[in-house]
Amino acid sequence: MPILINLDRMLAKKGMKSTELADAIGITTANLSILKTGKAKAIRFSTLEAICQALECQPGDILEYEP
Repeated sequence: MPILINLDRMLAKKGMKSTELADAIGITTANLSILKTGKAKAIRFSTLEAICQALECQPGDILEYEP
C-alpha cells in the first residue's frame, strides 16, 4: 500500500508507549496495532485528530504517501 503509517516513529520521538497512546485517545491497543501495521482500511478523522493531539504533531507526521 502506498500510504505509510509512521506511528512507531512518532511514539519513539515522544517517548510514549502504544498502550499509553491507546489509553489517551480512547481506543483499544488491538485497534492501535492495526493502525500501526498499516492493516487498517480507513481511519476516522476524530481518531486522527486525537492521535495528533496526544502526540502534538500534524497528520503529515503520521501519514506518508510513497508511490
